[in-house]
Amino acid sequence: MRPKQRMLSNRLVRHFRIRKTVKGTLERPRLAIYPSLRHIEAQIVDDFDGKTLLGLTTKSKDFKKKAGLAEGANVAAAVSFGKYVAEKAKTQGIQKVVFDRAGFLYHGRVKAFADAARAGGLAF
Repeated sequence: MRPKQRMLSNRLVRHFRIRKTVKGTLERPRLAIYPSLRHIEAQIVDDFDGKTLLGLTTKSKDFKKKAGLAEGANVAAAVSFGKYVAEKAKTQGIQKVVFDRAGFLYHGRVKAFADAARAGGLAF
């Protein structure tokens, strides 16, 4: 290893490996999720045009009012946020997406979000 070479975290290595194959189109955009320690963020992106079709977060007042949750980072919040994202996507006419977990392991909040989004009507 060279002295100035920068080490990547395991999550970033997984993220780059996933992003090599996962591409969002207009017919099937990419649903990218980022679960931080306090909140969860989701974007529906068309990669070929380079446009974000829908961007949502658990920080928004609309979501907090609808969900009635104090915290935005537990599994219960992930379930309600997944349903909320699916509802908003359906209002914009988005039915099918590809799921981009951004290198995060598929368990816990990420899995709860994905299952709730599927239950809400998104196909992936």
